[in-house]
Amino acid sequence: MDHSELLGRVNIFAGLSPAALASLGACLKSVHFAKDAVIVGRDDQGDALYIIQSGRVKVVLYGESGREVILSIFRPGDFFGEMSLLDGQPRSATVMATEDAHMLVLSREDFVAHITSYPGTAINILAEMSLRLRRADEVIGNLALLDVYARVARVLIDLGHREGERADDGVLIRERPTQQDLAAMIGTSRETVSRALSEFQRRGFLSMQGKSIVLSYGFAEQTLEGPG
Repeated sequence: MDHSELLGRVNIFAGLSPAALASLGACLKSVHFAKDAVIVGRDDQGDALYIIQSGRVKVVLYGESGREVILSIFRPGDFFGEMSLLDGQPRSATVMATEDAHMLVLSREDFVAHITSYPGTAINILAEMSLRLRRADEVIGNLALLDVYARVARVLIDLGHREGERADDGVLIRERPTQQDLAAMIGTSRETVSRALSEFQRRGFLSMQGKSIVLSYGFAEQTLEGPG
């Protein structure tokens, strides 16, 4: 199967020629994971890079009490697993499928061979890792400096920037995270997230229909001040 089109949409492979994409695509193995399946576990040996073809996954850590903390949610076109391939260390977090997902898997051997031939990919990976580190720093800052309502707002605003579509009445997010996932992303309870969403909806900052949510265009400026 030719995976060149998908690879061309993955930012770390930007700039590769069609021939290079075709050569890389020939090295990929397609793997399916059912919803809730563990794709990689924390401390597993890192031996492959994963590219999401369809479905979604979450990157999580678990506390001693079993409490889940969601570090990231990845979608089609995203990748993960590059850190272990670059530094040779075990996986730093667990990655689970939040819905049925198809992955394209690039082995460590093929990964090393590729970046040896195409060093531009290595530079792209470093740029992406830097971006993810900046986001992690922002999350840490939000946890320390913002109240819970503002943290909920920040997550939704970021989601709107990355996945939102402009609509007549605001920014449409077709598949919002569950309240439990939002809670795990910002370090609070599902009940607190529910109260925050209800308050935002009461104020007209957002509206929810099924799995979708619409954020008003003035949502960022108004909600970061908290419910007051």
